[in-house]
Amino acid sequence: MGIFGKKDHGEDNPWRFVMRERLLAIGDDSYIENAAGLRAYWVDGKALRVRETLIFKDLQGNEIYKIQERKARIRDTMKIQTANGDDIAIVKKALVSPIRDRFDISIPNGTDLDAKGNILQHEYKVKRDGEVIAEISKKWVRVRDTYTVDVTPGEDVLLLLAITTALDTLADPGM
Repeated sequence: MGIFGKKDHGEDNPWRFVMRERLLAIGDDSYIENAAGLRAYWVDGKALRVRETLIFKDLQGNEIYKIQERKARIRDTMKIQTANGDDIAIVKKALVSPIRDRFDISIPNGTDLDAKGNILQHEYKVKRDGEVIAEISKKWVRVRDTYTVDVTPGEDVLLLLAITTALDTLADPGM
């Protein structure tokens, strides 16, 4: 059973999204699809910048979030901002993580999150106060280099997809 307390993991789950592993290389564009295979969001990888930048847009091309790598930090960090430039989340890779990958996610105007699991295998959970709010997994997808993101109903779907992309980028910075 997943975070929704039911066994149904098919196309009718409106809180499931499908992402490609290593969603973007700099300069690439990509789409995030819903469980039915329809495009839900557009991610624009900006090329020729000093820092890696990914822009999350709606299908009409309106910028919603910007994810940007932060250089010169002790820990690898990515910042997620709104279209106005307001910080919405800061994702940091844990200093020491001997058994599992661990990330701290600071939410400036909310409760902080954490992500734990095997990031490279895309089997991990994002939690707030110990409660799972998103699960990232390859177990429901048969397509190579693809994984699902199941979001708890009522959560900010796009923010959790942006966080997932930041986690993927931090876990494998050589993309």
